[in-house]
Amino acid sequence: MRVALIGATGFVGSAILKELSERNHSIKAISRSINTESDLKNVVPIQIDVNDVDALAADLKGADVVVSAFNPGWTNPNIYEEFLTGAKNIQEAAKKANVKRFIVIGGAGSLFLDDELRVIDTPQFPDEIKPGATAAAEYLDFIQTENQIDWEFFSPAIEMHQGTSGVRTGRYRLGLDNPVIGKDGRSVLSVEDVAVVIADEVEKQNFTKRRFTAGY
Repeated sequence: MRVALIGATGFVGSAILKELSERNHSIKAISRSINTESDLKNVVPIQIDVNDVDALAADLKGADVVVSAFNPGWTNPNIYEEFLTGAKNIQEAAKKANVKRFIVIGGAGSLFLDDELRVIDTPQFPDEIKPGATAAAEYLDFIQTENQIDWEFFSPAIEMHQGTSGVRTGRYRLGLDNPVIGKDGRSVLSVEDVAVVIADEVEKQNFTKRRFTAGY
């Protein structure tokens, strides 16, 4: 399958890139900076500004699916504005390129703990990531009005880990608007298994025009 992956050098994007490459998909790895030293197979690195809609659309043409792991950086003081602008521009570029499928990696903050209370609205939600989480939540509201393209919005588990505490198990449970809670009462999924979830969804397309989530 031909996949255009945006944000391919980021925390989540690089894990998705590795998983897709190991499954022998053909990948355009799009990011603000390219990794010329990667030994991953079937990967074409592309450096581009996601706010250049016409140029991005040209690079997205021919893709079977666009996966966006775009994030301007959690420590970026302008993350709220830049996330919303970038995400909307990526969506527009995908439509201009006549891509049929569009998968967005959003945030866990918009998941509902009950009928009304979202994770982001709880008192314990960290202030330092609230602007970015708010932007992702607002973008979910925006993309839900999209009718031209088959979009999907993935919210990771509340806790996402990497390295020794986060390994690829290949196992997960799926959910929709509520966190997937384990027997220990926590919503956890490693970034490596986030990549498994997204690669599986690229191949299976189970959540057209839906938000979904996963956890152990």
